[in-house]
Amino acid sequence: MSDDRRVSIGGVNVSDESGCYVIAEIGHNHQGNLESAKELFRAAKECGAHAVKLQKRDNRTLYTKATYDAPYDNDNSYGATYGAHREALEFGASEYRELKSYAEQLGVAMFATVFDFASVDFMEQFDPPAYKIASGDLKNTPLLKYAAKTGKPILLSTGGGDMEDVLRARDAVEPINPQLCILQCTANYPSTADEMNLRVIETFRELFPKNVIGLSDHQSGISMALVAYVMGARIIEKHFTLNRASKGSDHKFSLEPIGLRKLVRDLERARVAMGDGEKKRLQCEQKPLLKMEKQLVAARDIPSGSVLTAENVAIKSPGGGLPPHELDNVIGKTTVRALKEDESISFQDLARQ
Repeated sequence: MSDDRRVSIGGVNVSDESGCYVIAEIGHNHQGNLESAKELFRAAKECGAHAVKLQKRDNRTLYTKATYDAPYDNDNSYGATYGAHREALEFGASEYRELKSYAEQLGVAMFATVFDFASVDFMEQFDPPAYKIASGDLKNTPLLKYAAKTGKPILLSTGGGDMEDVLRARDAVEPINPQLCILQCTANYPSTADEMNLRVIETFRELFPKNVIGLSDHQSGISMALVAYVMGARIIEKHFTLNRASKGSDHKFSLEPIGLRKLVRDLERARVAMGDGEKKRLQCEQKPLLKMEKQLVAARDIPSGSVLTAENVAIKSPGGGLPPHELDNVIGKTTVRALKEDESISFQDLARQ
């Protein structure tokens, strides 16, 4: 555990000792509809998520003209060209202003993944509690430095990168802003279990003792996030939708409310279940163990002055008396009072030698 490994996101402290900070990644699962976005915000809050996250792009400057104008005809398209598709899913200032107000009413943090300089400038007017940098920008040190200058915590996904890329990104951000959280990620949508490489979390924790480590999880279920928490991840990001069958490429690997609710519940259970690491008998174990454990008792009526032997000492339930590991310490001792069959044997019943 590292005492230095901590960050505050919107007033929530995240550290090795804390519970898991859960981000419901809405992205563009709102389908460009403000009311749908609000419904997703509300559902995420009801499920126990700490934050909801959108995606912000300045599409005209982000994409080449050829890409922006390219035909985009498929089942997930919201426009005839890729640019039109992206613009249909993009919220502007008025929508973000309303969503920020709504998030504040709900008591859930709201921020965004930013994909370009203009989007950082755009988001700054709403004073988000953090910024997310996607895996595709792991090598985009100019954007990393630009976002770091805001002074807000930076959550960095590392999908598709190697350790050299992660170190380069860390070195770009930390001299400007030490509030860097590094997220293991596999940039496949969805990811299969064998693609998760969760041991990287342990590698990150060893190499970056001052950074909160997390997981941007694109696997369809919730079990890998629980494993990640036990391994030391303290931020979990999961895509979130109200209906996995909805139109859009992200819905199919997103959690629906029942899944997100179970994830938040199980992460909290995992935190409590990990305990303090000290092996000890718990109060809750006393009653069941009294019934199950065994003690040393008289195998038959034993007169006072008798020498205890293996034949006149029995091991029986329930417990409560001398435990069986004391057998060698009573064999050969002389009783100082008479014992009835099944009566507990104690050291007070034996002569001192």
